[in-house]
Amino acid sequence: MKNILVIGSTGQIGSELTMKLRREIDGGTVVAGYIPGSEPKGELLSSGPSEIADVRDGAALAHIVGKYKIDTIYNLAALLSAVAEKKPLMAWDIQMNGLINILEVARENTCAVFTPSSIGSFGLDTPHKNTPQDTLQRPRTMYGVTKVATELLSDYYFFKYGVDTRAVRFPGLISHVTLPGGGTTDYAVEIFYAAVKGEEFVCPIKPGTYMDMMYMPDALRAAVEIMQADPQRLRHRNAFNIASMSFEPEQLAAKIKEYIPTFKMRYEIDPVRQAIAESWPDNMDDSCAREEWGWYPAYDLDATAVDMIAALRQKLL
Repeated sequence: MKNILVIGSTGQIGSELTMKLRREIDGGTVVAGYIPGSEPKGELLSSGPSEIADVRDGAALAHIVGKYKIDTIYNLAALLSAVAEKKPLMAWDIQMNGLINILEVARENTCAVFTPSSIGSFGLDTPHKNTPQDTLQRPRTMYGVTKVATELLSDYYFFKYGVDTRAVRFPGLISHVTLPGGGTTDYAVEIFYAAVKGEEFVCPIKPGTYMDMMYMPDALRAAVEIMQADPQRLRHRNAFNIASMSFEPEQLAAKIKEYIPTFKMRYEIDPVRQAIAESWPDNMDDSCAREEWGWYPAYDLDATAVDMIAALRQKLL
């Protein structure tokens, strides 16, 4: 990777990934792609070039790729799970029609492409405990359907055209930098904000509902390392299970109370988010990622809680 386009650079993942790449990629250019209304600000704007990059406009993407001699595209454009259920046709347009445009541009310009998948690509019939790398994927959400289709289409372009497509299945992501935008696992971020501000947290997910989660520094590192991995070692490509920690709301609340003893939580279950959560794995088997490109997580629940609380105290108080 030398010249990189990050599409969705102002989102929860993209805003942090763009800055990480700009710090770590020597002698290259990292372009922050965005859509009107979500323009880069602050350091994200000042630290490198930015361009309007709507995945539904293939000609505009091709222009950016040519202008900056892009060799790697990070495609982070998506509606998250709960939002996608409210706007399924828009989700399909962005996540599938947009992906076709990106893959075509990549095919014509010899670019590598990272388009993440998710724990949302699984379904009720998938084994929920120690979910295998290769298993049944029959999701019943538009978000999940597009993620399975993304995996298949990315593989198709690799086997048919030789496009260097690679991806990971992200768990729920926890970050103190950018607020999430409508995902089922967002409660695991929102709970920290409430705790640090001294507010009672109203949890939309039932106690006992386990889901895979990951602290953002691990997720960013995975996104970079998979694209730097030796292609000869990759038996899988789209997409690798990666895992870090799995917990349910009571465990997370108890961990926070270790550091903020006055914290309180009550439940008001969101039936849409709860139904989605129950269709997702409790925890994934990430042994293939560990074997094929050396994946490992650096943060467990305790390390995540300590860092999140410290960062949010500095940010909010």
